[in-house]
Amino acid sequence: MRERRYYADEWRACARSFPEILFINAMKSSRVLFLAGLVTGAVFLSGCGKKEGETAQSPDASATAKSAGDSPAGAPTAASGRQIEIAGNDTMKFSVTEIRAKAGESLSVTLTNVGTMPKFSMGHNWVLLKSASVLDKFVADAMQAATTDYIPMDRKADMIAHTRLLGPKEKDTVTFQAPKEPGRYPFLCSFPGHYQVGMRGELIVE
Repeated sequence: MRERRYYADEWRACARSFPEILFINAMKSSRVLFLAGLVTGAVFLSGCGKKEGETAQSPDASATAKSAGDSPAGAPTAASGRQIEIAGNDTMKFSVTEIRAKAGESLSVTLTNVGTMPKFSMGHNWVLLKSASVLDKFVADAMQAATTDYIPMDRKADMIAHTRLLGPKEKDTVTFQAPKEPGRYPFLCSFPGHYQVGMRGELIVE
């Protein structure tokens, strides 16, 4: 009987303490879950912050890539002389046939091909020569210089400046100093036949 009473008392004591044990375990579990939630939240916020930082940097990277693309190696720089705009068209005429400048003045001539015909049949350039005395010989040699866009390389000493040969809607700028000696300096398009029909003019240095 004593043993039965002893076990009965022990069972009652355990029954009374069981809710406390459950409560303590529940609190421990809640604390663990709370701490786990904090750690997970911190990791999530850290990840979000990193992504936002990467997104903020993306426009700068794009802008840098774009800037590099806008100024490729070897691209012509901005004109530094007095700017002169000349158009060449399919009627083989320059829009400007006379340029006046001071001796030694810095000039930037921009030629635009406003025509529509293909380059191989109606290309245009702008060539400034040192003297009218070399004009006829230069024109004759230019007609044979198809491989160099009708710029005779053995006549470089006769030129002051020239643009490249342009196709339709293309443009090119050449910057140079006007001769220091006053006088008249011829310019022309050296594409075969264009000079002969009037695609020419003069730089007048005063």
